[in-house]
Amino acid sequence: MPERPASQSAARLGERKPPSRFRQQLAKIRPPRKLKFTREGKFFVGITLGVGFAAINTGNNLLYLLLGMLLALIIVSGLMSELSLRDLTVVRRLPMRAQVGRPHLVEIEVFNHKGRVPSYAIEVEDLRAGQPADKRCFFLKISPKSAQVAAYRRTPAKRGRDKHVGFRIATRFPFGLFEKSREVPAEGELIIYPAVDPVNLPVMAAGRYSGGDAAFGRGHGDDYLGLKLLREGEDPRDVHWRKSAAVGQLVARERARDARPDVVLPLDVIRPDDAKDEWFNAFERKIRDVASRAVAHVKRFDAVTIKTTSTDAVRADRSTGADPLLRFLALVESVPMSAAQAALKAKSDARSPLVEAVAAAPPSTPKPPAAPPPSPAPKADKAAE
Repeated sequence: MPERPASQSAARLGERKPPSRFRQQLAKIRPPRKLKFTREGKFFVGITLGVGFAAINTGNNLLYLLLGMLLALIIVSGLMSELSLRDLTVVRRLPMRAQVGRPHLVEIEVFNHKGRVPSYAIEVEDLRAGQPADKRCFFLKISPKSAQVAAYRRTPAKRGRDKHVGFRIATRFPFGLFEKSREVPAEGELIIYPAVDPVNLPVMAAGRYSGGDAAFGRGHGDDYLGLKLLREGEDPRDVHWRKSAAVGQLVARERARDARPDVVLPLDVIRPDDAKDEWFNAFERKIRDVASRAVAHVKRFDAVTIKTTSTDAVRADRSTGADPLLRFLALVESVPMSAAQAALKAKSDARSPLVEAVAAAPPSTPKPPAAPPPSPAPKADKAAE
């Protein structure tokens, strides 16, 4: 038997038959449900089975009547819990920013689209990717065509992207015998900033500095922006007496604020190939220290630039605030040394042909300036003739 090519066999193994139309329609009509027995439900089912066996063995009509009542109770519980779970919409409201070690609130809103039937005992569980679901919100009653809002408090333990994937809506209504639940996809993402500690920066001498922001805006610097009318409480030493005498009112000089130097904070992100937990813990402490110093400089109206050893950089000043810096530090990742060396080598190889082409090009010789046109011969003076 001839062997099939590996690519063809792999392609056939990778092919999956699409679900049939019947299964697609069934998934739309009957969304997936999960049923879980509570402790009381286990006892109830055990009693129901015992009564059923006794009724079959003895043939007693009273036992059959009791068995029918118990089974009817189970059926009613399933129908009412299903009715309570239907036509519910869940919305998540995440905060604008979150930080490691600082609690924040996440709001959960549930809207009941049913026209006449309320929903009782609804429990909403917020699901996150790769993390245990430990945050729930409970709603006792959601009236028809209305919404209820609840919130839970969470304190992040690590920086980075916190991805929310959906909700798990559950209820034990009406008798608490079973817990019926369904999962609803709802993606969301929250950037967790690194923790920031208070830092006392050294006091800088007054004056302007080279390499910083321009002295633009009102302040108490040495430069002047213009003139203005002197207001009550301002320094009379700034009065421009000549201009005041011309206009008949006290006119003062308006000072500009001092420029600040650009602060560059380096961050080493290259890790050894055999790095262990100690290196990663030290890397997280370094990120926390850089974040603390960056926030302190921004509060002092300095322009801050964070540069990593992988040539990534971000800059922020008083106009943008510290959010760009903290977001950059929240998403920064370490780079293996082998990958960094390979990237540096690839970059140098990409530059070498261009450098060789520039070096091989013949030097351009400047063209000599054009000679001026010959001046016409002077005409002889008629008087000389």
